[in-house]
Amino acid sequence: MEQKQTQMKNSRWIKEIKDWTLSLGIAIVVALLFQNYVYAQTVVHNISMQNTLVDGQRLIEDKWSYRFTDPKQGDIVIINGPEHKDRLVKRVVALPGQTVDMKDGFVYVDGKKLEESYAKGQTYPREVSIPLTVPEGHVFVIGDNREHSDDSRSFGPVALNSLEGKAVFRIWPLGEFGGLQ
Repeated sequence: MEQKQTQMKNSRWIKEIKDWTLSLGIAIVVALLFQNYVYAQTVVHNISMQNTLVDGQRLIEDKWSYRFTDPKQGDIVIINGPEHKDRLVKRVVALPGQTVDMKDGFVYVDGKKLEESYAKGQTYPREVSIPLTVPEGHVFVIGDNREHSDDSRSFGPVALNSLEGKAVFRIWPLGEFGGLQ
C-alpha cells in the first residue's frame, strides 16, 4: 500500500513537471513570436537623431502596423535593409511620389518648406542629386541631427520593405519615458 502511494506521488510530480514545461515552452514561443513580428525593444546607437533621441535610449518598436498601413511623413522608423550596413533610426520626410529639395539649410517637399521643430542644424544635400522625386515603394529619410546623419541624402531613398518598424515609445531613461513625436 505504501509503495502504491509513493508511485502516485511520483506520478503527480511527473505530471506537474510536464505541465510546467509545456506552459513555459508555449510562453517562450509566444514571446519570441511577439518580439519578432509585433513589438520589440531597440536601442539607439548613434547621434543622428539628437535632440529627439540620444545614444543609449531604449525604444519600443512597432513592427506590426506597417504590414497594414504605409508610413507617414514625420514617422521615426527603424531601417534594416540593403541601403546601409547598420540598422538605423531615422525620420521619414518624404513619401512615394513626393519631390524633396533642400535650399538655404531647409527641407522642401513638393515645394513647401517643412516645419521641423525637431531638426538640429542645417540641412544640405550630399551625394544624392537634389531635387529628387521619391520612387514608388520608397521613402526619403533624414536624421534629426542634420549635420551628423548618414541618411537618404547619402544612400538614397529607402525601400518600404527595408522598414523594420516604427519607433513609438521611449522606455529608457525613465525620466524621458513616453511617446515619440
